[in-house]
Amino acid sequence: MVRPPTARSAVPGVGRLGLLEPSAADSLRELAWDNVDSVPLLWALSRSPDADLALQTLIRLREQLGNDWAAVDYELRRDTALRGRLFALIGSSSAFADHLVADPAAWQLLKRPKLPAREELLADLLAAVKADPETGPHAGPMLFRAQVAGPEAIALLRKRYRDQLMLLAAIDLAATVENEPVLPYQKVGQHLTDLADAALTAALSVAVARVCPDREVPVRLAVIAMGKCGARELNYVSDVDVIFVAEPADTTATRLAAEMMSVGSAAFFEIDAALRPEGKAGALVRTLDSHLVYYKRWARTWEFQALLKMRPATGDLELGGDYRDALMPMVWAASERPDFVADVQAMRRRVEDLVPADLRERELKLGHGSLRDVEFAVQLLQLVHGKADDSLHVQGTVEALGALADGGYVGRDDAANLTASYEFLRLLEHRLQLQKLKRTHTLPAPDDEEGMRWLARAAHMRPDGRQDAVGVLTSEIKRNAVRVRRLHAKLFYRPLLESVARIDADNLRLSPAAAVRQLAALGYVAPENALGHLKALTKEVGRKGRIQALLLPTLLEWLGETPNPDAGLLAYRRVSEGLDNEIWFLRELRDEGAIAQRLMIVLGSSAYLPDLLINAPETIRMYADGPDGPLLLATQPSDVARGILSGAGRYDDPKRAVMTARSLRRHELARVASADVLGMLDVPQVCEALSSVWIATLEAALQAVIRASEAELGRPAPADFAVIGMGRLGGMELGYGSDADVLFVCDPRPGEDETVAVKWAIGVAEQVQRLLGAPSTDPPLQVDAGLRPEGRNGALVRTLAAYAAYYEQWAQPWEVQALLRAHQVAGDRKLGIRFLRTVDPIRYPEGGMSADGVREIRRIKARVDSERLPRGANPATHTKLGRGGLADIEWTVQLLQLLHAHEVPELHNTSTLKSLDAIERAELIDAEDAALLRDAWLTATKARNALVLVRGKPADQLPGPGTLLSAIARVAGWPTDDGSEFLDHYMRVTRRAKTVVERIFGGE
Repeated sequence: MVRPPTARSAVPGVGRLGLLEPSAADSLRELAWDNVDSVPLLWALSRSPDADLALQTLIRLREQLGNDWAAVDYELRRDTALRGRLFALIGSSSAFADHLVADPAAWQLLKRPKLPAREELLADLLAAVKADPETGPHAGPMLFRAQVAGPEAIALLRKRYRDQLMLLAAIDLAATVENEPVLPYQKVGQHLTDLADAALTAALSVAVARVCPDREVPVRLAVIAMGKCGARELNYVSDVDVIFVAEPADTTATRLAAEMMSVGSAAFFEIDAALRPEGKAGALVRTLDSHLVYYKRWARTWEFQALLKMRPATGDLELGGDYRDALMPMVWAASERPDFVADVQAMRRRVEDLVPADLRERELKLGHGSLRDVEFAVQLLQLVHGKADDSLHVQGTVEALGALADGGYVGRDDAANLTASYEFLRLLEHRLQLQKLKRTHTLPAPDDEEGMRWLARAAHMRPDGRQDAVGVLTSEIKRNAVRVRRLHAKLFYRPLLESVARIDADNLRLSPAAAVRQLAALGYVAPENALGHLKALTKEVGRKGRIQALLLPTLLEWLGETPNPDAGLLAYRRVSEGLDNEIWFLRELRDEGAIAQRLMIVLGSSAYLPDLLINAPETIRMYADGPDGPLLLATQPSDVARGILSGAGRYDDPKRAVMTARSLRRHELARVASADVLGMLDVPQVCEALSSVWIATLEAALQAVIRASEAELGRPAPADFAVIGMGRLGGMELGYGSDADVLFVCDPRPGEDETVAVKWAIGVAEQVQRLLGAPSTDPPLQVDAGLRPEGRNGALVRTLAAYAAYYEQWAQPWEVQALLRAHQVAGDRKLGIRFLRTVDPIRYPEGGMSADGVREIRRIKARVDSERLPRGANPATHTKLGRGGLADIEWTVQLLQLLHAHEVPELHNTSTLKSLDAIERAELIDAEDAALLRDAWLTATKARNALVLVRGKPADQLPGPGTLLSAIARVAGWPTDDGSEFLDHYMRVTRRAKTVVERIFGGE
């Protein structure tokens, strides 16, 4: 600490004293502090967090004290402790500056050499309202009756409370100015809690006098402190959470509790009873038995977590002790509840969501790397291991961290570092609250230089030779936030790794049973299996083993936040073992945080992707961020299609060509599915990419087969050959579980025999189907030609002329409808376009489809609805054939096309969404109806794709409430973990769409 100049030194300039106000020199002269005898005062003033505020407050005090100012001046010159307390206080808190000016004589309180004891605080506040101990059958050490209970009691109590708070703040802040001892954070919290207990007792004494003025108190009333007050780690400005227990819980008890809250909230701080059973909707006061019934039958996990910090604070302490003794066994058994993991994770996410995104880096309490991160982690570990270890039955966060370290549940170094960061963040929180005595947890904005300068000085930050005080503070804030986030993961997972691999001595002693408990509490359904995976992952010696040990704590934390951490951990083990010889894999995970986090989200969310990633590992590199965003989005489907055709074109052997096309398709599926799971692609983008890669693979296989055939024949093929996409392939709307519906068409070349040409074409089509449909670990490539004329009984391939003759003479309404999705996708482009022109008059009939045709379409749809829905399927949640599902929307759009495409050229479109847009623009239906149909189609497609991504196989039926539905909801982009909410939304959207379908398609 810089020593002040001696009395013989020159008087420092105003600027050197940190005084920026133009009137500062005049103010010093007014105080007679502009001489060399005042140099120690001036240097102390310069160390105040806000020297200008301190100087202005001294001027105001001098004006209020008049002739009594001389005594203050004298004491300040001789008593360095008083000087440090006063200058630090009035330079840190405008609220306490105003308090002193309003009652100038209160400066003498700052001369006290030490903080008053708990008993002194209680006596001081009770004396303000002349409270005496209550007599009668319910008398106790914390039950008093105030003699002063009128409106004046509030002002008297507020003044005494504020005086005691001021003394604590002055002693707490003094080290910023003089060489006073720094008050430990825990001592500050404990003293604030003692003061709060005294305040609650004084408020209850006034309530007793008001509710029972002429009689003894007829009830037993216990006040249970919760939250920070219960844990004895209270802030300067904080709500005090309480729960009331009474015997009996009658109107008198309720009036006592309500009156106490009213008095306390007006005089001291907000008293909040919202943590009681049923929250604000529940009874304010309950008996002990009523509390027990509620917690046994109805309480949620978060309520038991809140009870960790309960403590009888005032009132009937014996009844409060009975309450604690009865409920604590339930608290320590909470981790065995079936919904424990889901509840804890959901609560944590809800808390994080309360903070606006733009404030998360400035929020000390709820942001990233914040106080809540520490408190949440510590409480969770207490709940997990507390039933088996009584040493964890402590309430304060710092005490709990120490107990966890002593028990071997966390590393000692980790506990010490986390404690240091927690105390630093609490120090900043206290300083911010002292400034205006307002409840706040938000750091000044980065561009608020004055605010940051004040906070740096108030928090004892000093220049370090490289940075000024603000720079030091900013660095410390970032360092501690990063440390909290890093240790948050290590706190849970490093001991788990220590239990299966001797990573470090560090005094960790987590037993196998404790490791299983901890994994179960972190969301692992089969914790024994998870331990086996951890053992396998860390068994390698050397560099790889060390990197895995370094990575796993953070990877496991990210996995724990996914829908299926068990499957995710197994998948990670499989990927790691599959890439054992790839030296880049672990290095990328270590050096690129985005890759590691995204990989864990994908593996813990999707059964569709692990095999793809094992066989297409380069996709994992694309999880990184590039200069223009995620690399997963840097590839265009058209580029992939060209790559597939180019790669397959290098081989004459159709099998090798198709293997190459499959390999490139595998990479593209992994890319698209990964981006989809990570929420980077919308539904149309997914459908387009999946359709594009399917078409490219089909084209590559067709070209390879034709090349091989021509080589075998020794001449050009006898016919042109084209593949017409139908259904969702023709509409470029494929999903992950979709087959490729196609028609094969050929046209004999001049001079070729038609029979020979058709036979050749059938051979080509069969070989393409066989090559693409060959067994593989990749998602299947089924080419389905079942929509051809006469169905599966008809010829696999027909000539263009044969198609034209059939459709002109025999086409059924359903076949005409199917042709609406016909689109040239592979083979000879000119032949494909000729086919489309041939069928245009069929699918877009002049004058629209006949009334008989419309009736037939409606009849077929009714038959599909009644016969094709699988047995036992729920029609409300079947994404394809259910009410308001994909079939309903698509048949409605296609019926409108059949009726109006001849007069609206824009309806000559195979895409459902684009056709719906055209229908809306042509005003064939209301915009509101179009929006409902569009929303339902997108919702059903997204849900259907999510089903495949989560389950790893094609499916159309959404499951009922449960973990599987919640996983599907997460992958489908639902903003919460509540799968039931997602299901309700799905059914609401499709139900509204079904109303439109019945009105339009049904002709109502």
